[in-house]
Amino acid sequence: MLQVLSGAGALPGFPLPGGENLPRPRRRDGRTGEPPARPRVAGARPGNPSGMASPAAGAAGPPALPGVFASHWMATSPATSYPPLTSGAGAEVDVAVIGGGVAGLSAAWELSRAGCSVAVLEAGRIAAGVTGFTTAKLTALHTLVYAGLRRTRGPEGARLYARSQQEAVERVVEVAGLLGVDCELERRPAFTYVTDPAGVAAVREEANAAEQAGLPASYVRETGLPFPVAGAVRVEDQAQFHPRRYLLALAEDLVARGGAVYELTRVTGLDEGTPCRLTTENGAELVARDVVVATHYPVFDRALLFTRLSPRRELVVAGPLAADRDPGGMYITQENDTRSVRTAPGPDGRRLLIVTGEHFTPGTADVTERFGRLADWAGAHFPGLEITHRWATQDNDSTDTVPLVGPFHAGSRHTYVATGFGGWGMSGGVMAGRLLADLITGLRPAWADLYDPRRVGSALREAPAFLRHQATVAQHFVGDRLRVPHVESPEEVAPGTGAVVRMGGRACAVHRAADGTVRRLSARCTHLGCLVAFNDAEQAWECPCHGSRFAVDGSVLQGPAVRPLEAWDAGEG
Repeated sequence: MLQVLSGAGALPGFPLPGGENLPRPRRRDGRTGEPPARPRVAGARPGNPSGMASPAAGAAGPPALPGVFASHWMATSPATSYPPLTSGAGAEVDVAVIGGGVAGLSAAWELSRAGCSVAVLEAGRIAAGVTGFTTAKLTALHTLVYAGLRRTRGPEGARLYARSQQEAVERVVEVAGLLGVDCELERRPAFTYVTDPAGVAAVREEANAAEQAGLPASYVRETGLPFPVAGAVRVEDQAQFHPRRYLLALAEDLVARGGAVYELTRVTGLDEGTPCRLTTENGAELVARDVVVATHYPVFDRALLFTRLSPRRELVVAGPLAADRDPGGMYITQENDTRSVRTAPGPDGRRLLIVTGEHFTPGTADVTERFGRLADWAGAHFPGLEITHRWATQDNDSTDTVPLVGPFHAGSRHTYVATGFGGWGMSGGVMAGRLLADLITGLRPAWADLYDPRRVGSALREAPAFLRHQATVAQHFVGDRLRVPHVESPEEVAPGTGAVVRMGGRACAVHRAADGTVRRLSARCTHLGCLVAFNDAEQAWECPCHGSRFAVDGSVLQGPAVRPLEAWDAGEG
């Protein structure tokens, strides 16, 4: 459970959660050159501009990280404490929704409003997984999607995508007003920009395609950013909000209308009979006529969706900004490994600048170094910025760029799925909630075929991306087993870090805590057996194949895995 307080490293009025447990030594030496206007870290002291504690002489460990690891959305909203599902507690409902993020809660709320009895089952706490760590841009402008859709799906496909996404934006505005929730909803324009003149043609094409698709889009050369751009798409009437406050209000209204929310309830079994039966890891069962799997990455995969989804992780840094420096919109560029900018309301009339970027496959990157690059970019483009928060988010890209929302597989009669939002889970999740509620209650929106996971023609459209994804997975599954590890024994693992070590010919995931305590686990992901790698910045084991994440004790942080990493058996070799 997250506690909110104002502590060391926080600027006045910007709450930070307590219990910061990541090592905070000085930044690693060896970076080439000093970037201009490096952002200051709140709490810095003379002689130690990073604000981080310096390690003892000769000690090894992760380098410095800016701010504290805390999602602004989690730090500025209350904790939840819904009960877990116990044997006999749930009995039977019309619809069971597995997953309490934006897609799951949106679907559950829409279904409840349509008269269905609904239960939400969440493995952790609702709106505290991927949704609790988003950047919360609520927009139908998804970088350069419309030009591509016009080529692959035709003008009508692009129009349906635009209409469904814009209606999701408007639905949040409508529901926030209906429930009277203070979710910091602000109408802002959205921009996709480039600074390199070589990218202008693509941006012009996107502006034309987005306008043709029905969005209020235009090509511009001026924005509110404090640096020049070569060109940009601008779309009016978009929105930004506090996603967790909004979703907690949905959950409260759902329960008030007779629905149920079960937290700390990991579903491990799904029987697609008539009716469906769900089984949890503690042995509880729930019977439902229909089931929605909205676990970000499907925890059940009878349709082999894992072959069509590529996980990617992105980093976020944030800090206070004077109101007169607010760029007045939501911005994104695919340059520099993605850079996204927005602000949120802060105390005393200030704004919180939120910068996202550095997207990478989980388990494949030096995350600490990437956090440093992102903070350097923020400081160079917003001089004087003090980083107070950092966090990370994750999403899945579908191989044909369109989310997979609808019947779970070809034989599905009562099971549905929502996944593959490609970094646009706020509008995509709300859209998915409405679409699934319609399908379950006998309606069929005009865009149902566009998002249907069983869609005809996807095989041809997806072939290049599908083959690239499978090659990457195969490379990790086979290559990671053959690669010689850079750490040869547990004794070489530094405090506050982790590494995969070969022990008796097998891969062992070794973590050494700051106090020197060593924990050994099997390095095989419990999803499909790829080898995990250690993320030093977030202190987690990550699977590069399908994106499962595990805590240092092996417990599941993020699916598709539903079982923890196995304890290391010294007798295995």
